[in-house]
Amino acid sequence: MRKLVYFVAVSIDGFIGDRSGNGDSFMPFVDEEFLEFLGAEYPETIPVEGRRLLGLGNPANKKFDTVVQGRGSYRLALDAGITSPYRHLREYVASRTLDKSPDPNVEIISGDVVGKIRELKQEQSEFDIWLCGGARIAGELRDEVDELVIKTYPVLLGAGMPMFDGGEGAESVLGEFTLDASRVFGNGVVVRTYRRKR
Repeated sequence: MRKLVYFVAVSIDGFIGDRSGNGDSFMPFVDEEFLEFLGAEYPETIPVEGRRLLGLGNPANKKFDTVVQGRGSYRLALDAGITSPYRHLREYVASRTLDKSPDPNVEIISGDVVGKIRELKQEQSEFDIWLCGGARIAGELRDEVDELVIKTYPVLLGAGMPMFDGGEGAESVLGEFTLDASRVFGNGVVVRTYRRKR
């Protein structure tokens, strides 16, 4: 069975962006060393427009063949006029307000997102599923996350959008993970990989 991997950027204090979800404060740390790492290990996580700007061409997928994100994350691409930011992957957007996909490569999940993820996990594939964000969909899928790849940037936001947002009155649920790998970059970024204990 394939895994759902939450590959996410966070501040030291655990926020994936400010209250609106904007993560621009992380961008100064995306330097040559870090881009080399992404290109070598996670090339599919670089969006089509980023690949174009960086002159990366179309590198083969290494870890994922499918990306799942919430409407808030997808809205960032739509606001830039991009309807399929990861067209080198199968794209799913969880949304209860988008009734029609603006792109044939993007499928809208308007109903049971947990059920859809369980269905995708059952597929035969050598690749895993990338949970791109944001906080609400991660909160809804937190029990389905098998692996965390946390890119921690050396900034404090003080407040903002958490990694997992369970919504008002959400119960606290313990989920234990084991640290599998850790890498420190010269600019202070730390990438840690955790596997869920079963």
